[in-house]
Amino acid sequence: MAKLLLVDDDQELSAMLREYLEQEGFAVTLVHDGESGIREALSGRHDLAVLDVIMPLMSGVEVLGRIRAQSDMPVIMLTAKGDDVDRIVGLEMGADDYVPKPCTPRELAARIRAVLRRFQARDEGDDSLSQPILAGPLKLFPQLRTAEWKTLPLELTSTEFNLLALLARHAGKAVSKGELSEQGLGRPLSRFDRSIDVHMSRIRHKLGQRADGQNWIQTIRNQGYQLSRE
Repeated sequence: MAKLLLVDDDQELSAMLREYLEQEGFAVTLVHDGESGIREALSGRHDLAVLDVIMPLMSGVEVLGRIRAQSDMPVIMLTAKGDDVDRIVGLEMGADDYVPKPCTPRELAARIRAVLRRFQARDEGDDSLSQPILAGPLKLFPQLRTAEWKTLPLELTSTEFNLLALLARHAGKAVSKGELSEQGLGRPLSRFDRSIDVHMSRIRHKLGQRADGQNWIQTIRNQGYQLSRE
């Protein structure tokens, strides 16, 4: 049973979401302020956190920043419908996904399952997961979900790891945004969705530039993104 942390100051909505999510087989802990959310998120007792962006005293984005400073636990942001600024800022700071409010409990449950599937290690009996993925100075360990860049540890969120692993498996070839969204985010690419672009920007920043000044991850027009082999 996956253990969820829901941080939202709307107590009525939170109670409704918890009731539904518990019926779906999740164990849910509710807190209604940012400080409590940070303490719970860093306690190690939860598999995933759902953070509302708009809260008094401390916003969900601030909570996310404090969590990301110490933990790579999966985080889904609840954002105001149509608020692209909060959505993009949350992704830039390391959120794994977002769900616009008002949302249906069914949609939230589906997003939670998708993120958890990406985060959790796959079947240990799969031999392909025991082999590192190598692409130039990049080495990814799928079973351990760790990465090295130029022999040094590379800190990645759950979503960043999955996206980079997908690019690394196809190094030297373009991977479409649709495929990145389907396999990396666990959902179809929707119109005007910039999530992939924001995640790629974060990964590019972490990898730095090549000796020739180009990015390791190239945008291939009308095709997608491509990780350079060398």
